Amino acid sequence: MMPEWAEFWPLMAFALAIPMVMMAGVWVVSRVLNNAGIVDIFWSYGFIPVALACAVLGGGDVTRSFVLVLMVTIWAARLGTYLLIRVAKHHPEEDGRYAALRQQFPNHTWAMFLGFFEAQGVLIALLSVPFVLVFINGAPGLGVFEYAGAALWLLAMLGESVADTQLNRFRSDPANKGKTCRVGLWNYSRHPNYFCEWLVWVAYFIYALGSPGGWMAVYAPALMYLFLTKVTGIKATEEHAVRSRGDDYREYQRTTNAFFPWSPKG
Repeated sequence: MMPEWAEFWPLMAFALAIPMVMMAGVWVVSRVLNNAGIVDIFWSYGFIPVALACAVLGGGDVTRSFVLVLMVTIWAARLGTYLLIRVAKHHPEEDGRYAALRQQFPNHTWAMFLGFFEAQGVLIALLSVPFVLVFINGAPGLGVFEYAGAALWLLAMLGESVADTQLNRFRSDPANKGKTCRVGLWNYSRHPNYFCEWLVWVAYFIYALGSPGGWMAVYAPALMYLFLTKVTGIKATEEHAVRSRGDDYREYQRTTNAFFPWSPKG
């Protein structure tokens, strides 16, 4: 089945306009703070107003929409607050990824960041397609796809929280300064937090399969996988890790899977 396009496109217009306007404001604040790293915080938080507005305007089944809004809000609030604490702790020092971007664009730094921030707004809209498809579905009640998606989302959120807690505990010990975390989930994947983040988006896709046209949202977890593994996630994080930890991190790369959890190599 296909979605009702007359309902889909106006809602997508809201899903695009909200984060684009928000990111313009974030850009202004980042210039005042001279810290582009705050974009990560508001990229996460940005899904909350998008989900709330589209759920209200979508007119879909209340129960199905409410469960998804709850899932999106909890995920975005947890991730955004985690990033807020991290950025605030290191401010005015900027995340290494954005410091590197400054070096690549020394002459038009803030013009580049404006484009980058607005691109994050477009990404929010693209990734909101699964939500919009759900919010315009007026069929009553939850089905097997909604239950399966919610269950996977819960598992992914638990895994991401555990990974973050293990890493923070490791970093808080002064004896571990300059070392690579291999504790718990980090012994099986170099980026278990990214893996669980990806599972969250797989869960949203599965949840959307219960609505007409939900299959079209398969690109959302695929796009998130691309970004996490090839663009702003693993690639940038590991370049910084190799610069700061050298051979210790290279050995970690040799023995431990980058993304999908698996037993370490000998």
